[in-house]
Amino acid sequence: MNLKDKITEQPSHYEHLEKMNPSEILYAINDEDHLVAEAVRKAIPQILNLVEKAEARMRNGGRIFYVGAGTSGRLGVLDASELPPTFGVSADLVIGIIAGGDAALRTAVEKAEDITEKGWEDILVHHPAKNDVVIGIAASGMTPYVIGAITRARENGLMTGCITSNPRSPLAQISECPIETVVGPEFLSGSSRMKSGTAQKMVLNMISTCLMIRMGRVQGNQMVNMQLTNEKLIERGIRMIRASITIDEKEARDLLLKYGSVRKVLESFPT
Repeated sequence: MNLKDKITEQPSHYEHLEKMNPSEILYAINDEDHLVAEAVRKAIPQILNLVEKAEARMRNGGRIFYVGAGTSGRLGVLDASELPPTFGVSADLVIGIIAGGDAALRTAVEKAEDITEKGWEDILVHHPAKNDVVIGIAASGMTPYVIGAITRARENGLMTGCITSNPRSPLAQISECPIETVVGPEFLSGSSRMKSGTAQKMVLNMISTCLMIRMGRVQGNQMVNMQLTNEKLIERGIRMIRASITIDEKEARDLLLKYGSVRKVLESFPT
């Protein structure tokens, strides 16, 4: 695949952006964003394939690694970091890895994504095992850091998947479970932090939330395993408990703080 074949590098459908007024810019961006959800919907069979295979491995002790560079890497780290407080899981169940390390979360690290061997080296720090899953995230589908990680993961018997915006990309071709969200050219030509990044965030939400539900971390439609890290979450937990058990607010608070999670309270006081 060369540059002219990459949808993510195609020119914007809009010309002379600098001559647009703010209203025109905002409505045009929003028009383009409307295309993202449909592109993700078309990819649901691919997402389902990855989720079903990943679930089987997680039930046997497997973990998930997100591997990416730039915006893609940041989105992977973001999704992974939100799972422990939301679902009460260990911080090493889903691990986000970004080219250039944590410093790259805030500042671009020059040429970090171009080092093919470094992606797998960064995974090795976490001692990958046979039931682990590695998901490469790269809008272009051509990032050497990500391709290297997926290639070596497959060589070592790990399940692999990817999220990309270019069909038939090198990354998709080497991944066991490719997900291709073809969102079309960006509003700002080549700026894959826009539609491609939005699609990546949506797919990551779908993968992780579906897996957490399937792994028993949700009850009804409630985050019963959430960590009680602030007053807002404590108040939410109190409301959940009182919706299931006929007790006053103080009793609910005392039980929640005693047991540490909504789930443990509800298990101790079955309705």
